[in-house]
Amino acid sequence: MSLRYALLALLRVGPLSGYELQKQFSMSVGHVWHAPDSQIYPELRKMEAEHLIEGEEQPRGQRATRRIYHVTDAGEQAFLAWMHTPLEYARVRDPAHLRAAYLEAATPEAAREFFRSHIVQWESELAQWEGELLRIAEIANPMLLRRLAVTAPEDRERTIAFKRFTYEGLVDRARGEIAWAKRGLKLIDELADADGVWADPNAARV
Repeated sequence: MSLRYALLALLRVGPLSGYELQKQFSMSVGHVWHAPDSQIYPELRKMEAEHLIEGEEQPRGQRATRRIYHVTDAGEQAFLAWMHTPLEYARVRDPAHLRAAYLEAATPEAAREFFRSHIVQWESELAQWEGELLRIAEIANPMLLRRLAVTAPEDRERTIAFKRFTYEGLVDRARGEIAWAKRGLKLIDELADADGVWADPNAARV
C-alpha cells in the first residue's frame, strides 16, 4: 500500500500527468520505494476509483489529450492519516545476504566475485545518493524545488532538513554494504588456501 502514498506525496506538490508522475517518481521517491510503470498506472486507476485523486483530460496538440491527476480532499486526508499511523515493517527479503549465508557451497573465486559485484553495485548507489545530497545542498534537486515552490517560507528549512536526512541514511546504508562486502573478501582469504580452494581446517592442525 505504500505505493499509493508515494504517489500522493508527489501529487500533493501539484497536478501531474501519468507520464510526468512516472518521471518524478523515478527521480525522487523511487530512490526509497521502487515501482515499475506496470504498477504505477494500475495504482493510479485504483486511487481514482477510490476518489483519492481526480483525473481530467487536457488537450495536447490539435488532436491528442493527456490525463492530469489532482489530489482530492479525501486523498489529502488519507495521506495525513498515513503519516500519523505507526509504520508496519515488512519482513526482510535480502537476496544478497541470503546468498552470503551459503557461500561455502561456491568456490572461493565465485564467492569473491559475488562480493566484488556487491561492492560495485553499492558504490554506484553511493555515488547516486551522494549526488542527491549535493543537489539538496545546492537546492538543485528538481522535486525539492517543486516542493519548496508550494511550501510556506517558515516550513522550507524543515522540508530541506528531512530530505537531506533521508539521503544521509541511504548513504550510510551504502557505505555499510560496501564495508560488509570488503569484510567478506577478507573472510574468504582466511578460509581459502593458496591453491584457490577452501582450506581443510583438520589438515591445518597436523
